[in-house]
Amino acid sequence: MSFIPEFELGIWNAWIFMIWLIVLSFLPSFIIKEKKVSERLRDSVQMRFEKILNITGTALLIISFIYSIFLPLKFDSIWFYIGLFIFLFGLIFLLTVLYTWSEAKPDRPFTTGPYRYSRHPGYFSFLLIFISISIMSVSWIFLILTIIFAIIYLIFMSAEEQHCLKTYGKDYQDYMERTPRWIGFPKSMK
Repeated sequence: MSFIPEFELGIWNAWIFMIWLIVLSFLPSFIIKEKKVSERLRDSVQMRFEKILNITGTALLIISFIYSIFLPLKFDSIWFYIGLFIFLFGLIFLLTVLYTWSEAKPDRPFTTGPYRYSRHPGYFSFLLIFISISIMSVSWIFLILTIIFAIIYLIFMSAEEQHCLKTYGKDYQDYMERTPRWIGFPKSMK
């Protein structure tokens, strides 16, 4: 990582990996069978600074994508292959999240599939993908953008958990007690 990042337009830049985030952001509307599940995902959780966070998150995603167009990948280093491995893991994990959404029941919290290992596997997957792009391109600027996304996600997670506690009550409380927020192994196999 150099202090002054490389900045060049190219076909083999980081946008190749960023495009997956954009494509997968629109995929749920096509694969979810239950209309109520789709509505539940689309409805935002009411937060104090929700509008500001949504605008900030969207602006950061656009800035990240534009920056990725000019961000060369480091194919000739071990960092590229480490990042590629993390990217593939994050992408596969995100696809399993989407599959879980497509099979979900509208009146129950998500607790199967990747939700057994993380209460927020979608956010976890997105962060893995952002981290992987930071590593593949060896970019400290992209790493800073990832850290800002992580902070925004933490705020959203807390609000979503409070919303789910109000909506699902004891079922969600039990789920929170046995499942870590980010990633890990379930505390019990109930």
